[in-house]
Formats: sequence, C-alpha cells, structure tokens
Amino acid sequence: MTDKHDVSDMPTTGHVWDDDLADLTNQPPRWWMLGLTASALFCVVYFLYYPSFPISTLGDHFRGLGGWTAIKEMEADKDEVDALRGKFEARLKDMTPAAILADDELSEYVRRSGKVLFGDNCAACHGQNGIGTHDKQGLFAPILNDDDWLFGGRIDDIHTSIVGGRQGMMTAHKEILSAAEIDTLANAIASSQPNSTPLFVEKGCSVCHGEDGKGMHVMGSANLTDKIWRFDGSVKGIADTIRYGVNSGDPQAHVAVMPNFKEAGKLSDAEIKKLAVYVYEFGGGEADAPAEAATMAPAPEAEN
Repeated sequence: MTDKHDVSDMPTTGHVWDDDLADLTNQPPRWWMLGLTASALFCVVYFLYYPSFPISTLGDHFRGLGGWTAIKEMEADKDEVDALRGKFEARLKDMTPAAILADDELSEYVRRSGKVLFGDNCAACHGQNGIGTHDKQGLFAPILNDDDWLFGGRIDDIHTSIVGGRQGMMTAHKEILSAAEIDTLANAIASSQPNSTPLFVEKGCSVCHGEDGKGMHVMGSANLTDKIWRFDGSVKGIADTIRYGVNSGDPQAHVAVMPNFKEAGKLSDAEIKKLAVYVYEFGGGEADAPAEAATMAPAPEAEN
C-alpha cells in the first residue's frame, strides 16, 4: 500500500533539502486556488470602490467609484449621534440646572454625555472625575468630588462658577503683620483652631473667614477648621499664604483663577448647564431647594 503522502513520483525542481525534502512543481489544491482568485478579485473591487492611488498628471488622486470619504463617514456617524441626543438636548435647552437635576432621565443623560465635556474643558485643571491636581504649592485646582466648596456647592452655585469664572483674593499681610504675628496665626490655623488666638479677630481675619473660621461662600474664603487645604497646609505654607496672599499682586502670592467659560465663547448655555449637573453628580454637591421649586426660567448669571 502506498502512503498518501508519498510524493516520490512527483516532478521536482531539483532542489532537495535534508535528503527527503524536495521542492515540487505540482499545482496547489483547487480550494486554495479558488481562495487566491477570490482574494485578488476582492482587492481589485476594493481598489476601485475606495480612494486608492494618486493621479500624478492631474495633481489629484483617484476618488473611488463609491464616492466614500472619511469625512462623509464621520458626518454620518455624527448625524446618527445627534439624532439620538436631539430629544434630550431639546428638553434641557430651556431648563434650569436644578430642573435638569430633578429629572432622572435627563440626569442620566447628562451623567453620560457630560464626561466628554468635562474631559475636554475641566479635567486639565481639576483632574479626571474631579479629583483635583497638585503643584509644588498644593492643589493647583480644587477637588470637585468632596463636600468642601469655596463659593458654595449648590447646583446654582456651581453653574454660576462655570458661567462667570472665579477669582478670590486675599491681601498680602507682610506689611500689615509682624513676623511673630504671622507665625502665631499660622500655628493656630494649622491646628484647625484659628480663633484660638485673639489676633484672628483683632487683625481682621474673621471679617472674611467668619468668626468661627469656617469661611464664607459669598467671599470664596476658605474654611480654616477642616484641614482641607487649597494650598500648602504646613505651618510654613500657611504662613507664606498669610504673608503674600492670594491673587494679591505680590510676586510670591498664590495665583488661583478660574476662567469665565461663557464670555470666552468656549461653551454654550446648554453645555454649561450640563457641566454644572455633571460636577454636582460627583457626589459632593450641597443640598439645594426642593425639586418642585426649580423653575423653567434661565438660571442667573454671575457678574464679573
């Protein structure tokens, strides 16, 4: 009986390796040839249907019989996405952020669509998911997913911050207080008991930070009792903040500015409302008015 793999009688090219491995001249199987032919035809059809090769004499390229372009495909995909989003966008257009927040369906939509908006416009400073970013001076931009807010964490407060931007200010006290007084205040604040020294009231710190040292949203002043620090929270870091201030104009002062997203034309009204709801939904937002009190009128805008 002859082995079905016996090829000793088949013609070869004359090349033999290892005494028993020869280069045969027989045709490949029919199924293989059919597959090769089908692949070649597919390449020809693909080559003609889609843009494929330059036409040097015309200084252009062959655009394909199908008229396909990546731009057209992108626009078709965008139209499909816009059609799905359209019903939600139309609803939230004339709603206040509070009304959007009170609507479960719209809140879920904003929670999903707002991620891209936040990533494109906010994450560079505030970090993904609002975790904040740091530099050598402390937080470069505040954390947005905790319950510590300089200007208030109600939904309308957050919306106002995005619309008008924020720029708090603390006076440089290096010419107002002595070095000993600055050190005394810095140690009291570092211990979370700023009013433990009479200097806190006598030198006017309580005017901005409140008599209890817990800050005032209307002024954007920090809570000095919770050990959550916008800048360096060490005794030296606190002393430097007192000494040079924030946005005070002193060369060594901290600079903390949030841009105005509305006047810059970077975001539409609807996008700003979506971002306000998205940030609020991080979980650190402060309780707001009852849902039924939310009106359909546009939310108030901040003044610069």
